[in-house]
Amino acid sequence: MSQGSNGLVAGPDTAVAAIANGAYKSRNGGMAKVDISIVIPTRNEAKNIPVLVRRLDRVLPDARMEILFVDDSDDETPHEIEQARQWSTREIVLIHRPAERRADGLGGAVIEGLRAASASWVCVMDADLQHPPEIVEKLFAAALLGDADLVLGSRYRGEGQATTGFGAMRSLLSKCSGAAAKILFPRRLRDVTDPMSGLFLVRKNAVPLDRLRPRGFKILLEILVRSTALRVSEVPFEFGKRYAEESKASFREGVFYLAQLGRLRIGEAPLRLLRFGLVGASGIPVNMAAFWLFVGPLGMHYLAAAALATQISTLWLFAFTELWVFRQADHRRSLLGRAGLFFLMNNVALALRSPMLIALVSVLGIGYLTANLITLLTLTLARYSVADSWIWGGRREAGTEREYGYDIHGLLTVVSQVRLPELERFQVARSIDRPTIRVRIGRLNRAQSDLVAGLAHLVRHVRYDEGLGRFGFTVEIGMGNSIEVVASPLLRRSPHVLYTNVVEPILRWRFVEHGYSLVHAACVSFGDEAYLVTARTDTGKTTTILKTLEHHRCAFISDDLTLLRSDGQVLTYPKPLTISRHTVKAVRTPLLSLRERTLLFYQSRVHSKSGRQVAQTLARSHLPVATINALVQLIVPPPKYHVDRLIPGVETAREARLAGLFVIERSDEDSVRPLEGDQALEILMENCADSYGFPPYESIEEFLQGLRGGRSLVGKERKIVGSALDGIPATRLRSSTMDWWRMLPVGTPADERAAVPLSAVADAQLT
Repeated sequence: MSQGSNGLVAGPDTAVAAIANGAYKSRNGGMAKVDISIVIPTRNEAKNIPVLVRRLDRVLPDARMEILFVDDSDDETPHEIEQARQWSTREIVLIHRPAERRADGLGGAVIEGLRAASASWVCVMDADLQHPPEIVEKLFAAALLGDADLVLGSRYRGEGQATTGFGAMRSLLSKCSGAAAKILFPRRLRDVTDPMSGLFLVRKNAVPLDRLRPRGFKILLEILVRSTALRVSEVPFEFGKRYAEESKASFREGVFYLAQLGRLRIGEAPLRLLRFGLVGASGIPVNMAAFWLFVGPLGMHYLAAAALATQISTLWLFAFTELWVFRQADHRRSLLGRAGLFFLMNNVALALRSPMLIALVSVLGIGYLTANLITLLTLTLARYSVADSWIWGGRREAGTEREYGYDIHGLLTVVSQVRLPELERFQVARSIDRPTIRVRIGRLNRAQSDLVAGLAHLVRHVRYDEGLGRFGFTVEIGMGNSIEVVASPLLRRSPHVLYTNVVEPILRWRFVEHGYSLVHAACVSFGDEAYLVTARTDTGKTTTILKTLEHHRCAFISDDLTLLRSDGQVLTYPKPLTISRHTVKAVRTPLLSLRERTLLFYQSRVHSKSGRQVAQTLARSHLPVATINALVQLIVPPPKYHVDRLIPGVETAREARLAGLFVIERSDEDSVRPLEGDQALEILMENCADSYGFPPYESIEEFLQGLRGGRSLVGKERKIVGSALDGIPATRLRSSTMDWWRMLPVGTPADERAAVPLSAVADAQLT
């Protein structure tokens, strides 16, 4: 984890004042709008809600702020939140979790809030007012001036601030807990003074939400340890007194914390093996006592005694394995099924133990009690492997997700068993019952596929198969209430290919059905006016957009694809930008770590224009090019980053009204020339077609273009785009230096504006 400038204290200075007025100076010198979500986990905090919301109403008064309560309460807290929604000036969102979803505790509530937050910056704080709401301004100023991904409120930066709201014993325990974490993670927490803090501000896309396994209170520690290359800064604050209700700290939470430390340090599997071993050890005296009873007082043969003793100890072991070792599992088998398999496993182990017992007792002359103990210990590891992978295999731990849900502007929804990074900004925490598109990983052999194809009058269906089975590129697409996509196992490991070559083409034509075209164009907005920038693939569109954002007062809408409606409305489609070494040079302050920059050297070569030209050449051969593409992107994933990683403080916009189109082209001479409406339409449609030229698109194109009733959607898409461009000025920009951003006749250059120097910030100090 990379540490940034720690301890930036932002007082009542120019930076904080600008943020308080709803805007701040971005690093490019321009003014960017504050956009922030406040995530507040609550459990029985009814009396605190009105006071908390009133104080938050006064924080950043002109900013766009969302207050998101994730509530696990059994009292009147939800009612108080609903009441606050009636009078608050802020947008208030309530996620009330039923009892069965609360097993992951406060940490799970925070993660659910992070997923649901709409802003790129999210502040997490408690509802009890021990975290003063006014600190949000200082956290935000520290994040912006210090280029941090996460700013935490520290109780231990400064003198004696931590003990204000704590008793002496609780303060001691807090310090000891933090010290234990720093001992176990000396590098990750080297410059962090308060890893136990519950107050922090984080850039949402810097946190790998899918890797977090929250349970209990200390979610910040989980984020700090599991996030790589995270720039961390700190702001001191005075921990206040609880306003009302009771503290939720308890001995149980202390136990959860110790378990969390162990899980983070050595992982979940070793801990589960340890629990399995302890349960197994508890079964040894049970087995030994039963074995002695059958051999001694009852006079049975030792092999028969071992068999009966195994059944008794197995019942004991199953009960404790179920209740402790795998207690958080969401099982794919019934309780009876698990019990049956567990008894089967132990009896198979008994069959293996029998010859071992004979050899130890009859051949080596070892006492039967000692021999029995040796065989039990020998087979423990093998039994755990079978139990973990087979009997309780296929489970999901509480707080994790098997499927990822995406809601694209309320138009289309996608549910996928594979995380789709390109749709990350559309991800939602809620479940989607009837998605537009459902993506799963599976195996459907050709005979089954032919049978489905034979029923095409009932279910429209298409298959693309390069004949390499589970190790190759195979995809099935079927039409039903949802569009069902079944992809081969290879594509689970190559999500960029799964999205770009399968999901996105489906989305393109499904959007047309809903009256939108997913055009191949970047988009920026100046106020409410949107301008599209289109080009052939690998021309330099991404660099142009980054330069435009750096030098013009404008907001980012999209980089590669933009949703366009016939009346000229544009909607953001914020995929991460695919960059190159040349793209990084286009921005003055790229937020890439040394590791990311090093990898970029190799990624750029593979995913550059020349690399794609090689792929296009292979596509015309008889080679399994889609499989090759998936394997290449598995080994060398494309360098994709969201725009706020490349331009700190960039302003973003969700929608605007189309006001112009720019076509950028490489040429030996620079020129700016207007285009006729028909010319502009043809160029934009050709560029859209150019972006979908890689297998398997040609094989599934006809199927996708007639999603409903076999009627082609090509004409409808063209009509949508043509209507949107009607009366809109279009300009062709040609450049030999690829400095198209200098030729854009919109906006006001911001070169005369300089970033706010730290020396001008009256009370700022670095510690």
